Amino acid sequence: MSLNLSQFDKPAMKAKTAAWAVHVFTASGAVLGFLALLAILQGDKQLVFFWLGLALFVDGIDGTLARRARVREVTPNVDGTTLDNVIDYFTYVAVPAMLVYWFGLVPNGWETVAAATIMAVSCYTFANAEMKTHDYYFSGFPALWNVVVLAFFILQTDPWTNLAVIAACCVLTFVPLKYVHPFRVPHLRGLNIPMTVVWALASVWLVAADPDTVDLPAQAPVMYWLWVGSSLYFVGLSLWRSFRRDRRQG
Repeated sequence: MSLNLSQFDKPAMKAKTAAWAVHVFTASGAVLGFLALLAILQGDKQLVFFWLGLALFVDGIDGTLARRARVREVTPNVDGTTLDNVIDYFTYVAVPAMLVYWFGLVPNGWETVAAATIMAVSCYTFANAEMKTHDYYFSGFPALWNVVVLAFFILQTDPWTNLAVIAACCVLTFVPLKYVHPFRVPHLRGLNIPMTVVWALASVWLVAADPDTVDLPAQAPVMYWLWVGSSLYFVGLSLWRSFRRDRRQG
C-alpha cells in the first residue's frame, strides 16, 4: 500500500509544526535557567546574567509567538501557560534566590532566610488568579527577582540595602499596585518597547563591563545612566498607573 502525501492536510501540519516549535522555544528557557544555575556554582556572575538575560528574552517574546501560532487551538493537549509559569518560576525565582544565597548578596547569616523567603512568597504570585489586571498590568510585585538581582549587581548595593529591598518586594507581592508589562500593556506601547530595548542593551553592556571590577558611573556613564533612566521610567509608569483612577471603576 503506497502512502499518498496528498491525503495529509498540509496547512494543518504546518500549523502544528509552528505551534510545537513555539512550545520548544518556550521550553528552552528551562535549559537557559539550568545553565545559569551551573554558572552560579562556577562562581561566574557575568555568565549567570548572560543566561538569565537570554531566558528573559525568550519569555518576553514567546507569548507573542504563541498567539500568532494559535497554540491553544492547534495543540489543545499542551497547556502553554502552565509550561511558561513553571519555567518562569525557575528562571525568575529559583535561580535568582540561589544567586542571592551563593554570592552572599545579603548580610552574613541572612542568606538562607532571604533565599527561602523569595521562593516561598513568589509561590503566591504564580498561584494568584488575579495576577493580571484587565489592562494587562501585573497586580502586586510580579516576582521579577532576576531583574532585582541584576540591579544589585549593576548598582553594587551593599548587603543590608539588598536585604531591605528583598523585604520590600516580598511585602509588595501582596499589595495590589500595578506593574507594567512592556509588551502586553497597550497604553504607551510605542514608547515602552523602545525603552525596553534601551534597558536591555544597557544591561548587556554593563554586565559585560563587570560591575564587580569597574566603576560604571565613571567608566561607562552613558550606558549606566541610560540603564538608570530606563529603569526609573518603568518604575514611574507603574506608580502612575497604580494611583491613577481607573475609568472602569470610576
